[in-house]
Amino acid sequence: MENKTVNTPVNQQNMKASDRNEDEIDLGRLFGLLIDRRWLIIGVTFVFMVFGVLYAMLSTPIYQADALLQVEKKSSGLPALGDEFGEMFTSDSEAATEIEIMKSRMVIGAVVDQLKLTNKVTPQYMPIIGDWLARRTPGQDELSITTFQVPKAYEGKPLELEFADNGISYEVTDEAGDLVIAGRVGQLAVLDGFELNITDAVLTDTDTFILVKANRLRTIKDIQQSLSVSERGKQTGILNASFQHPDREYAETVLNAVAQEYMLQNIRRNAAEAENSLQFIEQQLPEVRQNLTQAENRLNQYRLQSQSVDLSIETASLLERVVEIEKRLNELELKEKELSRLYTREHPTYQALLEQKAQLLQEQKQINEQIGNLPETQQEVLRMARDVEVSQEIYVQLLNRMQELNVLKAGTVGNVRILDEAVTSPEAVAPKKSLIVVLATMLGGMVSVGYVFLMAALNRGVESPEQLEELGINVYASVPLSPVQTDMNERLGRLVGKTKEVKDLPFLALEDPADLAIEALRGLRTSLHFAMLEAKNKTIMLSGPAPGVGKSFVTLNLAAVLAQAGQKVLVIDGDIRRGYLHLSLGIQNNYGLSDFLASVDKSQDGGVIDKNNLSEVIHKTKVPNMHFISRGTAAPNPSELLMHPRMEKMLEKANEHYDYVLIDTPPILAVTDAAIVGRYAGTSLLVARFGETPAKEVEATVKRFAQNGTEVRGVILNGVERRASGSYGYGYSYGYSYKTSDA
Repeated sequence: MENKTVNTPVNQQNMKASDRNEDEIDLGRLFGLLIDRRWLIIGVTFVFMVFGVLYAMLSTPIYQADALLQVEKKSSGLPALGDEFGEMFTSDSEAATEIEIMKSRMVIGAVVDQLKLTNKVTPQYMPIIGDWLARRTPGQDELSITTFQVPKAYEGKPLELEFADNGISYEVTDEAGDLVIAGRVGQLAVLDGFELNITDAVLTDTDTFILVKANRLRTIKDIQQSLSVSERGKQTGILNASFQHPDREYAETVLNAVAQEYMLQNIRRNAAEAENSLQFIEQQLPEVRQNLTQAENRLNQYRLQSQSVDLSIETASLLERVVEIEKRLNELELKEKELSRLYTREHPTYQALLEQKAQLLQEQKQINEQIGNLPETQQEVLRMARDVEVSQEIYVQLLNRMQELNVLKAGTVGNVRILDEAVTSPEAVAPKKSLIVVLATMLGGMVSVGYVFLMAALNRGVESPEQLEELGINVYASVPLSPVQTDMNERLGRLVGKTKEVKDLPFLALEDPADLAIEALRGLRTSLHFAMLEAKNKTIMLSGPAPGVGKSFVTLNLAAVLAQAGQKVLVIDGDIRRGYLHLSLGIQNNYGLSDFLASVDKSQDGGVIDKNNLSEVIHKTKVPNMHFISRGTAAPNPSELLMHPRMEKMLEKANEHYDYVLIDTPPILAVTDAAIVGRYAGTSLLVARFGETPAKEVEATVKRFAQNGTEVRGVILNGVERRASGSYGYGYSYGYSYKTSDA
């Protein structure tokens, strides 16, 4: 029969609920983490805010100059050739086109050359606060340079200029410190391709400057990036131009120069269009006059030959129509020549002209068919009269047009005017000091909160007994964090590895017996009483996954609590490598466990340990009923010593004379000593650190002991703190206190 697993609705609901719990974000825990680390968050945020304030105060302010321009839709006023032909001489430009023209290299390049903007001079002040102090000093350091040329290889490279003799003479050195040129103020200095003429120097806060002969194209691009032009409103033709720079006067001067150059190029453009049209008409006028003369002569000769003078009314009407069409065709022909210089044949304006021309040619074809029905004499007279009339109309139009273009050329003013010249605001537009401080504070908050969340994600330490119980690991006790013990640990840590002198440090079980940690150990004492009823002996081993979990603290204070209950307790420092329990108890470490295991007993055969030999390593402590065996001399082979038969014999003898034998061992994941000692012990306990020891690490420790034949009875969760990130802990971990009243 096959065994099939059937998922009942209840099981499916539990699985779905479990999946949801794993996927859900515990907002309460995240909020609690922020509360727990609030001082870190506040501190980091405050530091960021301070740096934001310093940056806002010390950063160089940026000022903005603004100007206002108008681009008019201006027609050339040439109705003589029709409205459509007049449009050819308008300067109607869309705002986007004008903006691009204003920011073009043609305009900006002329400004760079005019103002010599490739000559860059920067005063040198002390780092960080030098500029800030200089801005608050009356006067300003500046140089007036009329000539500055460098070889091509030095273009864009900084040169250091330093004045001497109270600003009368100067020397210029390159980046390597080599002298490249020297001179005096007011005189032109020339040397090996370098030319420099400083006409005036104002030295207020420094006598050192950095000179750079910038690349022209690079300078143009820098100005283009700082220059902003936009249309105010929609299709208003009003352009708002602004330029930003740390120097108020520089920003105002550059923007005024850009506006003036833009307006001048517009005027030059309009004048150039009129000049081109005038030249075209002057070229066409002699040919048109010659055609008119020839047409008149032919008409007069034919009339004399045929003795025909007048045309009939019908023929005169056709002549008027023919002349009108020829006139319009001629206008379109002239306009087409103008358009061919500006557009391709695919342009919409060009296509519209061609369509209009095709319609007129169709009308001309129809009239020519009517003329073909007239008598031959009338037809010939009509054709000759048509030539005369058309040539005369064209000639008159060209004469009028030439006069108008002459007037236009003489009075060209352009269709751009400056409404408001560049003016720099007294207030800096950047940096936004308040915004910088706010952003820096927000950044500090986000960084600190992110750090807290990242540390919480990386440090998956046990924060509740339930986390271990879900893995099938019993939690015997939750020992709260003791502030008194924390201070004692700091004092003990300063002694370990630094001195061999014994210090009689305070003992928490005696110093503060009402401490919550001691109360938790009293609860552990009760649990151990029942847990050891089935144990094979009275030996209790305490170990942990890694160093720093508090094994020594739990061992000593648990022994003290057991001794205070009237039980005889022996504490053994089983950490032969790095044990330091003797420092806490104030006992000399001149003869201990390692010395006892390494000694050779010659008094009896078979290695039997008598009471007198064991008594040599047992020391009394300040706690009644509590005895102690120190680790002894550090040995190079601790594992071999612990495996010696004398270790097992010693524990058997100790179990005969003591109610509890507690052995403090090294961490199992670091060394194998605890696995050896665990085989001698009847009860094995682990100590885990609250918030630091991961649950997976505890689980791995239990498996390691199981592989070596040792069963871990439970875990002691040490250093439990009351945190807002979760309501964890048993009993006293909630922060309650219950002390004896003095009354």
